[in-house]
Amino acid sequence: MSDPKITEERDGPKGRFVIRTPQGDAEMTYSVLSPSLRIVDHTGVPKALEGQGFAYKLMLHLIEDAKSNGYKIVPLCPYVNAQRAKHPEWADHFSV
Repeated sequence: MSDPKITEERDGPKGRFVIRTPQGDAEMTYSVLSPSLRIVDHTGVPKALEGQGFAYKLMLHLIEDAKSNGYKIVPLCPYVNAQRAKHPEWADHFSV
């Protein structure tokens, strides 16, 4: 899979990272608690896109965004929490 275009949509304290495809949007949603803390609560991928790495691409984008913008992640989303556990090198980016 080539690198998909990931965009960010924000409406006040709510937002999401999204990959738009003809089969639907893959998304990772979050809430901004403060400039230094975001709760990530959902990762969703359309059935037609499952198993193609879209959720992981969103996860990598989240980690880079947290690093670039200086915030910590509260991983309420089961997928994000599972990836956090698999990648101890990302520990500095989480508030758990």
